[in-house]
Amino acid sequence: MITAEMSVSPETVPLCVDLDGTLVRTDTLMESVLLLIKLQPWAVLLMPFWLLRGRAAFKQRIAEQVSVEPETLPYNDSFLEFLRGEHSAGRCLVLATGSNSSIANAVARELGIFQRVMGSTTDANLSGQRKAEALVAEFGSRGFDYAGNALRDVPVFAESRNAILVNPAPGLGSRTRRGDAEVRIFDDRSQSVPARYLSAIRVHQWLKNVVVFGPLILAHRISEPNMIAAALLAFVSFCLCASSVYLLNDLLDLSDDRRHPTKRERALASGRVSLLGAAVLAVVLLALAFGLALTLPVEFIGVLAFYYLVTLLYSFRFKSSAPSDVLVLAGLYTLRIIAGASAVSVEPSFWLLAFSMFLFLSLALAKRYTGLKRLAMGGDAEGGDRGYRVADLELLSQFGISSAFAAVTVLALYINSDAIRELYGRPEMIWLLCPLLLYIVSRLWLLARRGELDEDPVVFAMRDIRTHAAVAAGLVLLWLAT
Repeated sequence: MITAEMSVSPETVPLCVDLDGTLVRTDTLMESVLLLIKLQPWAVLLMPFWLLRGRAAFKQRIAEQVSVEPETLPYNDSFLEFLRGEHSAGRCLVLATGSNSSIANAVARELGIFQRVMGSTTDANLSGQRKAEALVAEFGSRGFDYAGNALRDVPVFAESRNAILVNPAPGLGSRTRRGDAEVRIFDDRSQSVPARYLSAIRVHQWLKNVVVFGPLILAHRISEPNMIAAALLAFVSFCLCASSVYLLNDLLDLSDDRRHPTKRERALASGRVSLLGAAVLAVVLLALAFGLALTLPVEFIGVLAFYYLVTLLYSFRFKSSAPSDVLVLAGLYTLRIIAGASAVSVEPSFWLLAFSMFLFLSLALAKRYTGLKRLAMGGDAEGGDRGYRVADLELLSQFGISSAFAAVTVLALYINSDAIRELYGRPEMIWLLCPLLLYIVSRLWLLARRGELDEDPVVFAMRDIRTHAAVAAGLVLLWLAT
């Protein structure tokens, strides 16, 4: 949305532009902190001591450790286009930001439209009132126009000639309007705040947690209300914990996601959700998850805590280590089954755990195969930073298909075991699960090899009507065999 008219002819009055939240839809300091935590997790223990020296010194210390990549930052496109027009018309553009001057200079070099750069140094945090004083000292009161987005910019707007608001914070508009000033607004936020945060926590991925109900269903305890209630609590707890993990992963993978053809549209990578807001939400969701877990057996709490610990290790260590990454992903699915069993006090069988490990290893390999194949099709010979190379494609396919057929073999052996006769009156009906599962995994890998599989097999399963039909048929067979 753009309101009010403002001349785009050459101006003698410079236009001063804020960086965080204005030129880019993110907080570069927060991004730098997250990058440092990813590279040096122990640094989080030192940061409070750095902060004691003041925000300016803190920003300088972070900037000395890591640097953001200006080419991957999520710029406010419509506003940037306006700035390019002003630059082409001969107007002086000044990047005036509270971010450290090294970050500001890197962004200015990347864009090539700013004649001057003013940023924070070791001794001065160029934000709020201090920024207003610096701009007045440089250009005089009413001697510059200013573009910003936050309430801390109010003192700067008070000294500017005209104002440009970019995705403004609530209430900022009313505090910047003056009778002698023009105000222009750039607002490209198409989603509501709740919608953006729901996208960030990936509610659609909660489907993965339905495996928590597996032990309850297979133990034939689904008719017991207290068991159903316990399984539901376990499901919700895992969903909240998983969403906390998704936020953490996205916070740590901002640069990587922005280079990806589809992940760059995620809520955090695209800048549609505040990084600080996402970090706070991750902590809240984790607290809620363990709060619910306290109502379940202590074994479930232990499994949930172990699950979260493994996801942390995955985020910091195993994600870029092949083939540990796919083994950990398969193990996390199996942990969901163990958690479901502990929530309803059912002993998970060897058959179920073995079947789960092989099947979910195949799905994890399919995910890596599809992502690697897309990179290869885009001309990336190295294959990104996941520890795989394009040359590994054929091997990943062989691993994944072998693992899928191993899962079918485990199912067949279980159907032929003595254990099945204790639970099913007509076990011969379950034999039909084998061709159904063969159909599902064969089709999945056929589409993966063709390059037609969604990068996340779970998302594919949610959308694929043939998979829905096969799963429904399998559930009917289990019911008939009981």
